[in-house]
Amino acid sequence: MDRRLDRRSFVAGTAATAAAVALPATAQEAFPSRPVTIVNAFPPGGINDIATRPLATLMEPILKQPVVVETKAGAAGQVGAQVVSAAKPDGYTILSHNNGISSYAEVDKLFGRPVKTSRSDFIPLARIVADPVLFLVNDQQPYKTFKEFLEAVKAKPDSLVFSSGGLYGATHLPLAYLEKVTGPIKVRHLPTNGGGPAITAALGNNAQLNAQSTSATLQHIKAGKLRPLASYGATRSKVLPDVPTFKELGFDVEYYLWVGIFAPKATPAPIVATLSSAIEKAANSDVFKTALTNAGQELAYLNGPDFQKFWDADGKKTDEAVVYIGKQ
Repeated sequence: MDRRLDRRSFVAGTAATAAAVALPATAQEAFPSRPVTIVNAFPPGGINDIATRPLATLMEPILKQPVVVETKAGAAGQVGAQVVSAAKPDGYTILSHNNGISSYAEVDKLFGRPVKTSRSDFIPLARIVADPVLFLVNDQQPYKTFKEFLEAVKAKPDSLVFSSGGLYGATHLPLAYLEKVTGPIKVRHLPTNGGGPAITAALGNNAQLNAQSTSATLQHIKAGKLRPLASYGATRSKVLPDVPTFKELGFDVEYYLWVGIFAPKATPAPIVATLSSAIEKAANSDVFKTALTNAGQELAYLNGPDFQKFWDADGKKTDEAVVYIGKQ
């Protein structure tokens, strides 16, 4: 046997094997190569569901892959947040969440528990909406103004029930923000597992009042089932111009129910860039803006870095609200 030929065959074979091994790694660099899942941390009917589904549809032709919205609701959005924080940081599992994502660490600290989920577990990709919250009563209540409601609840403490999407969640926090400027509002609290169920509780009179986004409640307001007494927005809503702001009523408070898209920490920068670009193009499209308008929302897009700055400041306010609420 020619040893030189045998050695050349060995070297050639080794090179071919190395090349074969290298090919899949090269192929893996193309992202995405399969469907992307957006975990929606809240049930249908709330602001996250309303904003995320049309966004996902519009991302599909940009990414050239299906974008699936999968609901993982529970514990005021913490179930979905934990699913994504524990997911492989490869861009194929991302999160749709709201203000409530900021509260989890502070709540765990409040109760002396190990922190399960914190803001540092996520990379913010984009904020897509920031909906001014409305303070609402159902149609079985006599109150036509916030002043009438406030006088009634002070005269009869704990006579009414306030429903929210969960303890310390995005639709529980507005009450704490409000109480900081009005003084204590003595109502009983009914936490549910999302904005949709909280609205259902008010519609069925299991609760008499709640604080919810315009988009999630507009159809019920138009039907006369819910009555907004005031808006947490800086200015009056374009779709509800007759509803005064709290600032107009003399209460210096603002609160917006925002929706953001997040990736798990350690997601590679090129994948973050691809997802962020797809979200930006989809969110700023006329089709998406029209979908938001039809739902009573307006685009409030922030890119990842700007969203991070906003989130840092908003998170501090959330921490303060959790401390104010205390143990419940």
